[in-house]
Amino acid sequence: MSKLVQPVVAGAVTAVVGFASSFAIVLAGLRAVGASPAQASSGLLAGCLAVGAVAVLLGVRHRLPIAIAWSTPGAALLVATGVPEGGWPAATGAFLVTGLLIVLAGLFAPLGRWIAAIPQPVAGAMLAGVLLDLCLAPVRAVAEVPALAVPVIVVWALLFRFARLWAVPVALVVAAAGIALTAPAGGLGAVSLWPTVALTAPAFTPAALISLAVPLFLVTMASQNVPGMAVLAGFGYRAPLRPVLLTTGVATVVAAPAGAHAVNLAAISAALAAGPDASPDPGRRWIASVSAGGFMILLGLGAGLATALVLLSPPVLIEAVAGLALLSALASALSSAVAEPSGREAAVVTFVVTASGVSFLGIGSAFWGLIAGTLLLLLLRTHRRSAPAPSGPASTAPATARPADAEPATAHPATAEPAVDRPAGVQPAAVRPAVIEPAAAQSANAEPDADRPAGMEPAAAQPANPEPAVDRPAGMEPAAAQPANPEPAADRPANGEPAAHRPIDGEPTANRLADVRPAAGRPAGGEPGTVRPDGGDEAAGEETVVRDSAKAAPAGREADVIGQ
Repeated sequence: MSKLVQPVVAGAVTAVVGFASSFAIVLAGLRAVGASPAQASSGLLAGCLAVGAVAVLLGVRHRLPIAIAWSTPGAALLVATGVPEGGWPAATGAFLVTGLLIVLAGLFAPLGRWIAAIPQPVAGAMLAGVLLDLCLAPVRAVAEVPALAVPVIVVWALLFRFARLWAVPVALVVAAAGIALTAPAGGLGAVSLWPTVALTAPAFTPAALISLAVPLFLVTMASQNVPGMAVLAGFGYRAPLRPVLLTTGVATVVAAPAGAHAVNLAAISAALAAGPDASPDPGRRWIASVSAGGFMILLGLGAGLATALVLLSPPVLIEAVAGLALLSALASALSSAVAEPSGREAAVVTFVVTASGVSFLGIGSAFWGLIAGTLLLLLLRTHRRSAPAPSGPASTAPATARPADAEPATAHPATAEPAVDRPAGVQPAAVRPAVIEPAAAQSANAEPDADRPAGMEPAAAQPANPEPAVDRPAGMEPAAAQPANPEPAADRPANGEPAAHRPIDGEPTANRLADVRPAAGRPAGGEPGTVRPDGGDEAAGEETVVRDSAKAAPAGREADVIGQ
């Protein structure tokens, strides 16, 4: 028995939350398309009965927690559309056609796939545009009836923070209490609390079918059935799409003359019946969906009382409660609309056109928003496909541009300059003799002063960590080896810098790889010669000569010789 209580209670919670959080939206939508109070009450009752019957049937038949609901986004669409051409009979005709389209989607599998293939930015933006006006109702309610609206919003905000599941139902109770306290005496006595079924002969007008039936079908499929299947799949259930669409479509057709607008899979409340809170055993969670269907039928008996509360309250107050209930749906729709950077412009166009509420040719703004956004998205995608791919910089030299005698780039160390920046005839650093040691490895007393070329400071004067010889261009001393105040002055040219250490344009050696003179100033014939300063005259006392081989250097100074 205890195993049965948990799923039954979960089903009751699913039904109460689904009904209390959205019945105000349904009543507002039915009234917006021309229903009288009795017809709106009949539509609410018919919707509860259809939802409950389908939930029980599918749950028992397939042993899956298939939660059923009416289309809350569809009801918001009714609010945004207004009275269609032909009035309430044309609206019921549009409801009936919506049911037929759902049945057709179940019979014709590609149609369901086409609906699922609607670009997400466009679908999300259309839904956001539909919901925007209703979500603005709390702001209008604060301006018009602050004494009633402010307590409702405060209670909703607190519970949304600490007990989100009950935020809207408790806010609705607070609104009902405020309505009861401010209603005129005998107000409830003038309203029938027992629901009655008021049948209406459907009428079919082209404007109502295009502006109401088609958008209602698309919103129901994209915002209810497709997400509902995804929720079930998230809990490990693979619901049979074809039977679900056929059953909900037939239920919509049957309930349409009584005023029900659409029956479909539950999206948000589906998690209450399919989650672990319904039962630890996934095989018993179908009981929760059946229980939810039974409680939904019982709640339908209170449709008259719910309609009475709507009639006695300021219209903006009930719309405010509905807007609070739809804020999360609006946030989700906006998020999905702008999730893809390539579709944001089309999403904005869809949102703006839909939210405008403007009708053309008797067709509502939701349809035109869908058309405008889809066309712009297709245009932008076609333009991006036809645009040429960006090319690389024209100055980038290919790998084949390396000199013929240069070593491959893979032979260079990680920090070496690319081969394309090496002058012709200079060997890469990686192929220099392995016996060459960096200047930092030489001891202070490794060689006498007589063995040093003129103008060179003793090794002890070099910094502790000079640049390694393998990083120097051919024939050049490391920049770090130049003291701040070179001695003696007699060995320097007039411009104050040793000729053997200064590049042609005076920049430090470490920054002068690409434009260093080949072979340290050797003439074109290849014979070694003295290094000249900028002025071109041989520097007096400068005997620093770059030889062809290491044997021409002083003993122990292989580090100062770089092979040709």
